[in-house]
Amino acid sequence: MSGLTERMSAAPTPTELDASRALNAEYLRLHPDEVALYLDGREPAETVVLLSGAPPPTTALLLERMNPRVGAAVLRGLPPETARLALAAMNPARGVPVLVSLPRDEREAMLARLAPRVAEELREILTYPADSAGGLMDPRITTFGHDLTVDDALRRMRAFKEKEFDAIYVSDGEGRLSGAVPLGEIATAAPERRLGDLVRAAPAAVAVTATREEIVDYLRDRRLVALPVVDLAGRLVGVIRYSQLVAAAEAEALSGLQTMVGAGKDERALSPIRHAVRHRLPWLEINLATAFLAATVVGLFEGTIAQFTALAVLLPVVAGQSGNSGMQALAVTMRGLTLREVGLRHWPRLIAKEAGVGVLNGLAVALTTMLGVFLWSRSFGLTFVIGVAMVLAMVLAGVCGALVPVVLKALGQDPAQSSSIVLTTFTDVGGFLSFLGLATLLSSLLE
Repeated sequence: MSGLTERMSAAPTPTELDASRALNAEYLRLHPDEVALYLDGREPAETVVLLSGAPPPTTALLLERMNPRVGAAVLRGLPPETARLALAAMNPARGVPVLVSLPRDEREAMLARLAPRVAEELREILTYPADSAGGLMDPRITTFGHDLTVDDALRRMRAFKEKEFDAIYVSDGEGRLSGAVPLGEIATAAPERRLGDLVRAAPAAVAVTATREEIVDYLRDRRLVALPVVDLAGRLVGVIRYSQLVAAAEAEALSGLQTMVGAGKDERALSPIRHAVRHRLPWLEINLATAFLAATVVGLFEGTIAQFTALAVLLPVVAGQSGNSGMQALAVTMRGLTLREVGLRHWPRLIAKEAGVGVLNGLAVALTTMLGVFLWSRSFGLTFVIGVAMVLAMVLAGVCGALVPVVLKALGQDPAQSSSIVLTTFTDVGGFLSFLGLATLLSSLLE
């Protein structure tokens, strides 16, 4: 290859130039991987000269196998019509990493010159969902060949505009990501060492289609400064920086707060009114139905309430305390599930823990409640009933608070999805049943 480029710079005759171009085109067609690996370390202008006269399919074959950054620079140097034909001939999945490496205005101009069907296919791949790895990644990243020396790698890095390097990413002969070498190891390695010799383990990477939840799950047992993103062929297309990793984890945790109360996961503070209503209203209607269920339970004890009107005054006390207790258990369980501190197999321990917390908190709150009720009513029977009911209601609320998200996750649903609405139903019904049921059974003590 070096002899070929040197020969090209010696002002050949027209006949020699035609023969050289034909030879170049045939060599490129038969050995694209070898040529791409060689040209990754050359100036893009040299590649543009080499590709002059090559048919578009051959040019596309080479650009697909080159480093996307280098391929983008070559594409910019080609005549517009040649670049258009080459891009149209490329595999869309391999053409997108090259397009992403172009400035936005040049990318749009190049897409505008393509046939509508081809441009639409490329745009569809380019438009990654905002909460996917493709939407979170920084596409300005480069892979280095296994055979590249440390000295050559450092020389190439100095020419790059961005300075957010934490490691060098190494690819195999087919362009697939094969490993990463930390900068500290690069700095202390001998200049003649090859990058392939410094790769120690398989790279940590996620697919470009990975969701934000999958990214957070992937980071559970890993402490990474950056997370490489690869396409379906295993080629590096970008990297998610530390700031984006933290933002993804925060967004995943905070989105659970919205879905817990029936708001849309993607709703923002300034989202359109119609968007907010569309996501909130169905759950408000469901919440209304559960409120009628709780009211039905109260109606079952209408006679007891009519006989002892003090029960109606104290109902909100029991319901309020059990609701707060359940929400505490729900929040802690949701945090554990979101951060992967607990899984489905831990549900017996979760239930036992929240039941124990409910008993102890229930006893403490019941003592305070009993004191206040006795001073207000001077009734030992009513004091005893509300004390026992408080303990039962808070134990039930704690157990339900832990159980609701676990059951939703076991059913393959989002554990945060409107879990507070479901929990409110259990705590209200449970609190009313325990208080009014005990009052009915022990009505003789209330007289």
